Amino acid sequence: MQYKSEQSLRFIKELGKVINQKRANLNVKSRYNFCNSYELDSSNLRRIENGEIEAKVTMLLRISEALGIPLSNIIMEVENRLGKDFHIIEP
Repeated sequence: MQYKSEQSLRFIKELGKVINQKRANLNVKSRYNFCNSYELDSSNLRRIENGEIEAKVTMLLRISEALGIPLSNIIMEVENRLGKDFHIIEP
């Protein structure tokens, strides 16, 4: 098992919450239907949304495209939720 810092774990959990909320805002009936429409693996998306796994950047890009939101906007929302002391890229 790979070591994950507390900051990484917080990011993974919050990223999953943001993705889940954005998907819910689309009023899609189910995760399965959403994934089927955009050729995503529903079990992987479930694990990402639950903060159980780290998503590859390519998967995050596919998810953001399916949501119709730039990946940078998703990352910024995660940063905002985690507070002033958290940055993906240090200013």
